[in-house]
Amino acid sequence: MSEPDKAPEVVFHHTANPVERGFERLIFMSRWLLAPFYLGLALALVVLLYDFVMRAYHMVTHLQGAGHDTVIIAILGLIDLSLMGNLVLMVMFAGYESFISKLHVDDHNDRLDWMGEIGFGDLKLKLMTSIVAISAIRLLETFMDVENLNDRELAWTAGIHVTFVVSGLLLALMERLMHK
Repeated sequence: MSEPDKAPEVVFHHTANPVERGFERLIFMSRWLLAPFYLGLALALVVLLYDFVMRAYHMVTHLQGAGHDTVIIAILGLIDLSLMGNLVLMVMFAGYESFISKLHVDDHNDRLDWMGEIGFGDLKLKLMTSIVAISAIRLLETFMDVENLNDRELAWTAGIHVTFVVSGLLLALMERLMHK
């Protein structure tokens, strides 16, 4: 008779060779070598915050006499930094949980709904979506300053953005085909 509440027993495969078992453990533990990368991304958030604060301060202190286009470009720059910060945070959390260890914050009130639910494929799509959004902001900034740019700069900016859009669409298509 089986008990419905009893969890199935987990059986681990143990090789008879202690050298092989030690090697496998070493490979498995090497995932922790990625931890400093995620710590570096946390430090990158501090750098982005500093840049955001400096740009916001500059925007507010130079508001008097600034034209409409200048204000819009400054705000787009702040949005760009915000999106970049979101991107860094997403890569940091999802990468850590996908490749190193689960974040043990289940009981925290501020736990983000998506934590623990973004797989590597989802992360790639979210990353590409953010890159396209950042590129679109850059493209808009470029077009708002069109009179100060030559045709080559405009063409490169638009071409790079189109490349990101097409790459994002192809990545989404590949992910969809893989899940079928």
